[in-house]
Amino acid sequence: MMGFGYFGILGAIFMLLFWIAIIVAVALLIKWIIEQGSSGTSRNRALEILDEKYARGEINDEEYERRKRKLLES
Repeated sequence: MMGFGYFGILGAIFMLLFWIAIIVAVALLIKWIIEQGSSGTSRNRALEILDEKYARGEINDEEYERRKRKLLES
């Protein structure tokens, strides 16, 4: 009787695990790329808002520098 045999079944299991690992890795990579893009955009917008507040005189020099440092650290 022809069949997978012992090594054929193990090969099929390892092939399935391989493709699952590839799919998970691609999904995590896509998630990481999306998170990197969105955090950079929101940080840039936050700096723009801070600059606008400083330019309008709503915050002083010390407050501006403190907030800017905090934004750039995160």
